[in-house]
Amino acid sequence: MKDLSEKVVMITGAAGNLGSTTVLSFLGFGAKLALVDHTAERLRERYDEFRTSPSVYLSPSTDLTDPSQVENIVSDILERFERIDVLVNITGGFQGGTPVHETSLEVVKFLFELNVLTMFNTSHAVIPSMLEAGSGSIINIGARPGLKGTSKMGAYAASKSAVIRLTESMSAELKQKNIRVNCVLPGTIDTQRNREDMPEADYSRWVKPEALADVITFLASDNSSAITGASIPAYAKG
Repeated sequence: MKDLSEKVVMITGAAGNLGSTTVLSFLGFGAKLALVDHTAERLRERYDEFRTSPSVYLSPSTDLTDPSQVENIVSDILERFERIDVLVNITGGFQGGTPVHETSLEVVKFLFELNVLTMFNTSHAVIPSMLEAGSGSIINIGARPGLKGTSKMGAYAASKSAVIRLTESMSAELKQKNIRVNCVLPGTIDTQRNREDMPEADYSRWVKPEALADVITFLASDNSSAITGASIPAYAKG
């Protein structure tokens, strides 16, 4: 049984499809939540019922590619809850469809900023407080293509590979400090947007957001105390 009732959990991309499912899962285990998203309006629309809850912090609109904005948000969260036990870096995105030689520099920059820089900035801001506390868990979201490049997905695969390598490096640096860093590797996630984009696909083989949330909450809990530096596949049927 996962016990997260004493955990303070910071979740980025909290208003998105995987983010909102993960938020509900953590709420079910009684965690205190700091929810961060690029657009404050989306957070408030989705979590209006928790706006006045002392156990839930809703961030203002935050550009996670801007280190100063990230530092300010982390400072606000620490002032509210005094600590951050778990950081879940969900913010990210996908763009593909062209071979590498036809992929624009703008697309490469976009994917590395969205998938890598956001995770780097939040980890950079949160880790000092975890070091001071003497414990913590960081959970990043990679992707199956991060393990091996595939056709017409080069920039995306490279950005997610960078997430995996940073996860491994942070784990090696922090494991002696009782801070665990792991990465979840989803296959195609079963969302309405993906169904609209791929209407001919076999949805039964896609991973459910709820299944990913189960893996994330496990990695956040003390049940996974022996796991760090792992990249965990979450695409059993894919």
